[in-house]
Amino acid sequence: MMFRNKKGGMFIVIIMAIMLFMVGMIAVNFLKAPITDARTDLDCANAAGITDGTKLLCLNIDIAMVYFIILVMSIAGGAILDRVVL
Repeated sequence: MMFRNKKGGMFIVIIMAIMLFMVGMIAVNFLKAPITDARTDLDCANAAGITDGTKLLCLNIDIAMVYFIILVMSIAGGAILDRVVL
């Protein structure tokens, strides 16, 4: 990162990481509608009437939100750890 001097750089990195986390959590709201639409179109609620491939696709669509949240937390945490460790 570009902030390699004193404690002020650490403060700026923490503020940027918090801002990144907040923006990421706001973006989650924009992902809810397409995920719900995809689940409805694939008929994921009808487990007995769909094929195994469709069931696997439904699972992948369900876990997309979790992966996105983990990605945002990893990037924000990585920015802080980069400043603390290095």
